[in-house]
Amino acid sequence: MKKGWTPLHKFKPKVIFCGLFLKHGVTPIHLAAWFGSLDILKLLVRAGAEQKIENEDGWNILHCAALNNHTEIVEYIVKDLIMKELDKEDRYGQRPFCLAAKHGCVEMLEMLMDSSYDMATMKPNERGDTPLHLAARNGHRDTVQLLLLSFDTRNEVNKVDNQSYTDCPDQDLQTPFLLAVKKGHLPVIYSLLGAGCNRDATDKRSQTAMHIVAEMGKVEVAEMLLKAGINLSLQDKQGKTALDVAARAGEVMIADMIIKAERYNVWQQANPELNQSVRSDFPLTFKLDHRHETKQLHSIAWNLAYTLLKPGQWKQLAEHWGFTKQQVAAIEKQWTGQNSYQEHGNRMLLIWLHGVELANESPVKKLYQSLVLAGYQKAADKIRMESDGVKKSCRIS
Repeated sequence: MKKGWTPLHKFKPKVIFCGLFLKHGVTPIHLAAWFGSLDILKLLVRAGAEQKIENEDGWNILHCAALNNHTEIVEYIVKDLIMKELDKEDRYGQRPFCLAAKHGCVEMLEMLMDSSYDMATMKPNERGDTPLHLAARNGHRDTVQLLLLSFDTRNEVNKVDNQSYTDCPDQDLQTPFLLAVKKGHLPVIYSLLGAGCNRDATDKRSQTAMHIVAEMGKVEVAEMLLKAGINLSLQDKQGKTALDVAARAGEVMIADMIIKAERYNVWQQANPELNQSVRSDFPLTFKLDHRHETKQLHSIAWNLAYTLLKPGQWKQLAEHWGFTKQQVAAIEKQWTGQNSYQEHGNRMLLIWLHGVELANESPVKKLYQSLVLAGYQKAADKIRMESDGVKKSCRIS
């Protein structure tokens, strides 16, 4: 038998875990609670094992059972042993309820919320993380939804300006929403947005969720945030918007999505009466369109950018269509060199066509008219000839 092991340690088949536990002050009674071995736990209690003993992290048997979702162990501790006093903080300021949330133990949380246990808490740990922070960071959607539903009227963790627990910041000023965004947990993000969290919350770098997404290149999260209407004008401590961050990071797809969203927001404010009809006809998206029916129109845009427009002309068109200087600069940030204007022009055209579709306008007709007004008659004529095979009802994004 290995040094430091007792027969009870060896009895447990999870020997790898036991070996690790032995190094951290874990006793047989901890192991019984950890692995949900109720019979062994009862045996140890009858044999006189110390029931309040803690390991190096300050965990007792209630902590061990809670973070592993062993409800029958917790019931035995509270109902039979009458040891509710084990509901205490570990060395990191975490109660059993907090650990259960961290590990996504929904059944355990429901039990601890019951009035006969009354161990639910949203008190933050030493890092400032509430159970909601921990559940959000680890992607436990069901846990997040349970906490949101169960604590919607509580105000236990308010610190500054009557902030609700939903938006309570940790020591890095990160809310549960920002943590979920950083980790890319889409279901959790969706739940928090639905609960009305502050989508424009900022961390210690004054970065919003969109800054984080732009820096990390999380396209699907970006799509969700843009559709939720996140504020794109906010600046971080360096004075950079999310678009600036995306351009600097070389995240071309996200930069283009942000520009599409900015232009859509401008159009939406100018045409509120059209929003409902357009949204019902066309599901809102800011991602690149890969539909077969728009393939020929994309080809027209590519031909215009790569063969018909001269250097600088795409910028003139962009100005004609209301692109801001910041948007043009973001497009121009990538692909430098003598012929880089071609790809810049192509990106700008695809972004513009996205707005044309949302406005429910004919893309070919609109493009022809714009080229004529900009003084590019020859290019306009070639585009009209090329587009003869494109159906008038065809749309682009």
